[in-house]
Formats: sequence, structure tokens, C-alpha cells
Amino acid sequence: MFSIEPMPGNPWPHDMVIRVDDDLQSLLELLWVREAWQLHPIGDDLPPALVDTPIAVAPAMRRSAPTSEWEAVWPRVWEEVLEHAGTTPRPDIFERLQATPNGSPDRARLLRELVGPSWREEVGGEAFTDEAEQWMQAQFEQRVRPSSAGLEAQPERLSLEALIQAWKCGLTTVVQIPCRGTFTRRIGPHAILVTVGTRADPERYTEALRIFC
Repeated sequence: MFSIEPMPGNPWPHDMVIRVDDDLQSLLELLWVREAWQLHPIGDDLPPALVDTPIAVAPAMRRSAPTSEWEAVWPRVWEEVLEHAGTTPRPDIFERLQATPNGSPDRARLLRELVGPSWREEVGGEAFTDEAEQWMQAQFEQRVRPSSAGLEAQPERLSLEALIQAWKCGLTTVVQIPCRGTFTRRIGPHAILVTVGTRADPERYTEALRIFC
């Protein structure tokens, strides 16, 4: 939401731009791997379970997979992916990508900076089954399903006062994960992490935004 000039009667500041990332593939893949493979990673600040529980991988597949190794590495990869999710890409990164040749070290470095770490890059693609793609697709269809609610019913509009205050404190990005309950974290100088349930509830969303200042 952004307008070049102030709009009389519109409470949304004309120069306030807020990005909502609710489909970060790297985060969704990590969450799917943890639950589909029934991993039980240990960590001080790990996210709650998914709202839509994936189909568990067959026991025979689990027995033949290095699940103990995956459990051990999961918290570290989660932390790295979440840290990147809280960063803001440099404004010129796409321009610089276009100026670098395919296959060059500079292009690889810029792509890494843009995309960030992932489970596939850190561990490999062995964990991903056909069910992973089906779950991801179902999540996508749920997110893009048309809603009868108008603009004023959007979460950012319903918690606008708190959002404006957070923006004044530097907030530019809201990262949403499809997990249960409340799991609100400030994940960088300009980003906050919330669950889908928190963002859908004006009272909880307002409370979450207030932690930013």
C-alpha cells in the first residue's frame, strides 16, 4: 500500500510502505520437513507446530533417512533462514544481477544474498517428497483464495494505529508463518515475525506490532 501524494481522508500515511511476506519458501520447507519427518529438534526458541499438519512420511522411509542428523542441524538452519528473512535486499541488487554473466562467481554471490540460505542448500533435497510439493501447493491456493472482505478489512488496516507507530520505529516487513498460537519475534532492524493466527486477530496483531518500538 503506497501512494505518491497524500490522499485526503485516507488514514494510511502516503509514504508508508509495508511488505508482508507470507510465502517464504525457505521457511515453509523447513516447517514441512520438521513435521512430515516427525523431527524433534531441540532449541530455545523454535516455532510452534503448523496449522495444517502435513502427512507424515512413511515409517520405512524414516528408518532409512538420517533423521538424527537432520534433527541436530534443523535449529541452526532455521536461525539462518529466519535471520535472512529479516533483512532488506539492497535496492540495486536486481540491477547488479542483470549486469553479471550467468555462471559467474559474482552472480552466484548476489543470488545467495538475494535468496539466502535454505534447507536444500545446507542439507540437500533428500527430505523432499511428492507430498511436500502437494502441501506447498495447498498452502499457496489457500493464500490466494479470493476473499469477500474489502480493503478496510485487511489486517494492516484493522491494526493501522499500531502499524504506523511500528513503521515510525523502522518496521518495513511483516513475515508470516502458518503456525499455531502466538510466536512473535523481532527478526531484524526492520522486520517482525508473526503467526497466521496473530495477524488474523486485530487485538493480537496490534499487541505484536507494539513490541517493535
